[in-house]
Amino acid sequence: MPFFAVSLRLPTSYTEDFLATIPQHRLFINQLLAEHVIEAYAISANRGRGWVVINGENEEAVRNLIAQFPLYPYLHITDVDELFIFDSTASRFPHISLN
Repeated sequence: MPFFAVSLRLPTSYTEDFLATIPQHRLFINQLLAEHVIEAYAISANRGRGWVVINGENEEAVRNLIAQFPLYPYLHITDVDELFIFDSTASRFPHISLN
């Protein structure tokens, strides 16, 4: 299944509704991480941008998944790119220790 990198912009200021939705959003993201639907999730230190690497059939399926994010009404999708290569240490076998 292809990987897609999604670039997001977060709001410049946070409303009470936005802040109240964060715990529900994190639960949803954590569930998708556990199911390996999301391979990576990152938010910039200034909390203005975010990136998500998602397994999906196609761009439409990925956009439909993002539309299910609890914070979706507050997010602006800037790019959805199908990746040719996605390699990470998390997807490799752990080092074997003989101890």
